[in-house]
Amino acid sequence: MPEPSVIRDVVARYVEGLASGNAADVAALYAPEATLEDPVGSGVHRGRDAITAFYADVERVRMRTDLLAVRVAGDSAAFHFRVRTELPDGAVEVEPIDVMTFDEDGRITSMRAFWSPEDVHPAA
Repeated sequence: MPEPSVIRDVVARYVEGLASGNAADVAALYAPEATLEDPVGSGVHRGRDAITAFYADVERVRMRTDLLAVRVAGDSAAFHFRVRTELPDGAVEVEPIDVMTFDEDGRITSMRAFWSPEDVHPAA
């Protein structure tokens, strides 16, 4: 099991990676056979290729992210963060809560994002 500091570092790099807009960098944080469900209930993406394809959308938009809280327990982390996305007709924000599990090397083995369209609102 990775040390809590390793998990916290990966979470921080994940949130920063979303803002930098590089799908390959974000996907590299995942184990080769990891799963991603974002948002929960929308279907599961399996494996790094599918995960890289999922994150390709971050390369097309301008985002700012802020990590608000992280809790680590065992091989898992739950964290709350804010995503502000600039769109042609104005900016929107959402504050998902993600839950990740990690392997012994500190790679993400699963990610589930808890949010729904009702949570997306115009940015102030």
